[in-house]
Amino acid sequence: MINEPDINSIKQRFNIIGNTPSLIRAISRATQVARFDISVLITGESGTGKEFFPKIIHEYSARKHKKYIAVNCGAIPEGTIDSELFGHEKGAFTGALTDRKGYFEEGNGGTIFLDEVGELPLTTQARLLRVLENGEFLKVGSSSVQKTDVRIVAATNMDMTKAIQEGKFREDLFYRLNTIHIELPPLRNRIEDIFLLFRKFSSDFAEEYKMPAITLTRDAKELLLSYRWPGNIRQLRNITEQISILETSREVSEEVLRSYLPVYDGPNLPAVNKKENNSFIDGEREMLYKIILDMRKEINEIKSKLESTDRNVLHKLQSNNFEENIAQDIIHTPYIESKERMYDNIETINIENFEDSAISLEEAEKEMIRKALDRNNGKRKKCAEELKISERTLYRKIKEYNLE
Repeated sequence: MINEPDINSIKQRFNIIGNTPSLIRAISRATQVARFDISVLITGESGTGKEFFPKIIHEYSARKHKKYIAVNCGAIPEGTIDSELFGHEKGAFTGALTDRKGYFEEGNGGTIFLDEVGELPLTTQARLLRVLENGEFLKVGSSSVQKTDVRIVAATNMDMTKAIQEGKFREDLFYRLNTIHIELPPLRNRIEDIFLLFRKFSSDFAEEYKMPAITLTRDAKELLLSYRWPGNIRQLRNITEQISILETSREVSEEVLRSYLPVYDGPNLPAVNKKENNSFIDGEREMLYKIILDMRKEINEIKSKLESTDRNVLHKLQSNNFEENIAQDIIHTPYIESKERMYDNIETINIENFEDSAISLEEAEKEMIRKALDRNNGKRKKCAEELKISERTLYRKIKEYNLE
């Protein structure tokens, strides 16, 4: 295990910003495995900085004086990828006017980084597997086996398990590549690093464009930390550059920053850039949406049960502190209507109408947090991950609802 000063020197050498424990673990693991001549698979969302880690592995390995070749597998057309990687013989295909060395021949003795390895065609995957198993490959158009001694580090943002199940990636190749696995955290799980990165990018662009560095107001900083950053570090850098160039004021307000943050309604339901007057909704969109989905699910389950009973049960539910708006919709909905119509009825309910219900959104949120804390034995980090909110937001909510 390398010590903290070594990690700090590595971060400085490779220009890596951040102190999040998961990032430090990834750096530590990369340095640990560097001296062992085995393949490594690096995973993480697009824009998390996966390209730095093969360089760390190469520079701290016995191959550091040999070639380091980075190949973006997703950027090379399927028809030429084999020629790029393994080379070709003269006349192997139209346009092959001379012999050509591929990366595996050029990089003999060194390290080859295969970025977006999940994009490789199945035929190329079979060739790569042969290299990993016995160091052999064939040039395109040749029957002569050649040997190579390279270390392969691969990276992907793809769900490899799903790709294997769908027949898009060979399972045997996956296990060959995945001898050591390094996973990089998304930026939304590196809350304490977001402002450090912003400040670094702001300083860099100020120097590059010969202008004062941009700063953030307090509200803008809170927005910076609460946004979900679907494009991760790459997106943060891009937006910082845009603001540095386009904004005349060097102090950026929340309103200005919000105008640069695109709406993102991805599967994890991150915060978006639409400003709401309701402060409760503004800070906790994900949890609010989850609460509504859970309520909708429960309502639909109740409706299914009601369809097998008589209509009197509906009146009992209505008189039993059940949400009046929804109960009325159910009562006036014929049994033969579809579930989609039921969803429509629920979706048209104004959020403000929930405030007068027996179970308010605030109470539902409080109960959801309490149950999550119970399930995770009070471990706030795991609780935040389950609820898909930041630890910072969770701490604030625990204090707000007196759940200490």
